[in-house]
Amino acid sequence: MSDRDDRLDRAFLALADPVRRAIIARLSRGPAGVNDLAAPFDISLQAVSRHVGVLEQAGLVTRTREAQRRPVHLAPERLEELTAWIDRHRLVHEQQFRALDSVLTQLSGDQSGEAPAPPAQSPSREEEK
Repeated sequence: MSDRDDRLDRAFLALADPVRRAIIARLSRGPAGVNDLAAPFDISLQAVSRHVGVLEQAGLVTRTREAQRRPVHLAPERLEELTAWIDRHRLVHEQQFRALDSVLTQLSGDQSGEAPAPPAQSPSREEEK
């Protein structure tokens, strides 16, 4: 297994927990201390710290020191790595579905006597932005 695969495994494992996903969602709005991260949960501060530790080991968050505070920050580059991996696999399946759509459109066009319509193109990532 490559180092990259190991990083992906740790990140996806960390994100398998709903509390950790909620922490990531909160951190997407900006850095926060563990007390702030713990506020919406009915679990101990120590449990939230352990969740943050798992996210930190997975490379999804970092901690800094600001006087007495240790804010937790999102590591967007790691999330981008996960998104890129997901997109690669999503695009392969989209291409397969477009090919199937094309065949089905041709078959339905042949049966109705109409000319088949061209397959619909999904917008590229640039067009979505």
